[in-house]
Amino acid sequence: MSIFENVMLPVLLIFLSGFIFQKIFNLNIKSLSTVAIYLLLPFLVFQTFYKEPLNSNFFYVILTSSLILLALILLGVIIGHVFHYKRSHLDALLLSIGFPNSGNYGVPIVMFAFGNKGILYGMPIMIFHNILMGTVGVYVATDNQGGMKTALKMILKQPMNYVIIPAILLNQYHIVIPGNFMKSINLIANTTIPIIMLILGMQLAEVPLRRINWGGVNLACFLRLVISPLIAYFLCLLLPIDQVMRAVIVIMAAMPSAANTTLYAIQFKTEPEYVSTITLISTLFSILTLTILLNLLT
Repeated sequence: MSIFENVMLPVLLIFLSGFIFQKIFNLNIKSLSTVAIYLLLPFLVFQTFYKEPLNSNFFYVILTSSLILLALILLGVIIGHVFHYKRSHLDALLLSIGFPNSGNYGVPIVMFAFGNKGILYGMPIMIFHNILMGTVGVYVATDNQGGMKTALKMILKQPMNYVIIPAILLNQYHIVIPGNFMKSINLIANTTIPIIMLILGMQLAEVPLRRINWGGVNLACFLRLVISPLIAYFLCLLLPIDQVMRAVIVIMAAMPSAANTTLYAIQFKTEPEYVSTITLISTLFSILTLTILLNLLT
């Protein structure tokens, strides 16, 4: 109940607020997603890389996160081939299963479960997931709009990818940004996650439930919440890492689909109704799956 009350309930209430708001006002969601992707996310990414130091744990984070994502993509491609998914539907599936909600959901849970040591391992995972989302995630979301060339162009157009290196350099060389500038950065960055979650709730308000392929949604949720942590667990058994780091990697791999996936699905027309439904349903199912997993690992 503590996990539900402290982490899940606030998330669900924000989703619900966006849902109700859209039902009443019926706004243009794509305009909001453009603001979130091209204005808000760069500030959040800069804040994250500027504040969070990179340490030796980052090597294992890069290795495990990359291999887990690769395994999920290969699995998704196989499933898409077997069930004859059209290209946009396959991209939507890959977007939904490949990228976990490690930021506003994963970090609080590992902090709750493992304390400061959980944060020590959880923050680098969240940082690298941001990099993967801004590169591989954008590539997958834009794949159906003209192939590799178009996808690479869209990656290069993402402003969040241009703030990572400057933020890391400022962090590593302990260069302090003047307080007035940092206040502005923090104000914008701190609004990003709530706004993204509101946009997800708004997108869900436009989903025609009768047209949803619930078999496909349930399959994606199973891959995201069950298969992903299993891949992470067996992969971690092969690496010389301690028990807490292994548990954190597995927990972060078991997170529901990232809210950012809905942003990219809306922006690049990658079946946003399907993606947003998977994000919501996987978040709801994760109450059960994460509770079981935490009991096994702690």
